[in-house]
Amino acid sequence: MAKRTQKAGATARFGARYGVSVRRNAGAAMAKRSRKYTCPVCQYPKVERTSVGIWSCKKCDHTFAGGAWEPFTRASDANNRILRRSVEGATTADMAFIAQEAAMNYERELANRPPVGEEEETTAEAAGEEE
Repeated sequence: MAKRTQKAGATARFGARYGVSVRRNAGAAMAKRSRKYTCPVCQYPKVERTSVGIWSCKKCDHTFAGGAWEPFTRASDANNRILRRSVEGATTADMAFIAQEAAMNYERELANRPPVGEEEETTAEAAGEEE
């Protein structure tokens, strides 16, 4: 006989209350919270949430602040990039200039590249000359 219902998981305790989308969002948040994450120091997947925003590694005992549901948020990733750039000596203006220069070089390469149809014709002509 076919299975007719989905497993409720951690949100089974709510029963039929609060609505499907609320239970689904709560389940996703609880799964994020209880999942093991990779430690930034020892690289082992042993990081667990101690309390709201406090994460600790069970292997190396490294404790650090993070998000409420996940140890690494988008804001913390952006901050780490900014810190890494400042340590390496590149400022935000330098990075913007480098990105702009790379985009210009890419556009020049695209302009100098022959179209796809012409590329096949030139290879066929070169093969004919070799014979």
